[in-house]
Amino acid sequence: MATKRKRSSSPTSELSIFRSATIEEQKSIFVAAFSPSISAKELQTLPDFRTATHKIAAWRKRSRQKSLMPDSKILYDLGHDDDGEKWAGGRLNNVLKDTQAEGAVVVARWYGGQNIGPIRFTHIENCAKEAIWKWKVADTEAIKEQAAKKQKMEEGIKHKELVKNLQERDYNIFALRKLLSEKKAKLNDEELVPPTPQKPQSYEKMSMDILTRVDKARDATIAFILKQIDKIDEELMLVEALEDCTQDLGEDAHGNNVDLFTAPS
Repeated sequence: MATKRKRSSSPTSELSIFRSATIEEQKSIFVAAFSPSISAKELQTLPDFRTATHKIAAWRKRSRQKSLMPDSKILYDLGHDDDGEKWAGGRLNNVLKDTQAEGAVVVARWYGGQNIGPIRFTHIENCAKEAIWKWKVADTEAIKEQAAKKQKMEEGIKHKELVKNLQERDYNIFALRKLLSEKKAKLNDEELVPPTPQKPQSYEKMSMDILTRVDKARDATIAFILKQIDKIDEELMLVEALEDCTQDLGEDAHGNNVDLFTAPS
């Protein structure tokens, strides 16, 4: 019968483990491992901890229970395992509380054959603090990287929207210029000369800074053309009003045409 092959630890699991440097004291060796997601029992079974004399563990994770306090205070599930090193697990719990870390930490100790006294607790705590610190540094960098990716994505969306808006504004500017030409031709009784279509701009390759400046320039152009159109509309209304007035003066009370330039008899 074939033996079952042992499952290897996944790369994702390894990436979520943060280890301290090794501390050595009179042949006793200490090293810690912290993880925000892996359980203490799993950390205790790490291959590099297999030969350790003690695998002291502690954990601090958010509880599913909710606080009855109005401010909904977060509750935590706490625990530790001395694994033969009396009081060491409780000290690790204190480290987790002091650092506000959520996860599990294990400190492996290889006994060197000599009693080293209370200094062992200092080494246990320092190893745990270093492993947690490394996690916090990596977590901060991950948050920054995620924020940078989000910002880049948002800028990409904004860039596309601005490109689309500018393309629409170019079309609107051409339409407004055409309308302005028509009104000028009507006002001056001239033959219409339509504006020449401009070559489409390649906005996609422009930076956000340049696109923003172009956007402001297009706003100014549209405002200027609309002002010119309003001015010509006023002149056209004045011309039409004068024509209506002239026509009214050229008719008598019965609607008959009257020669304004003939003196009355």
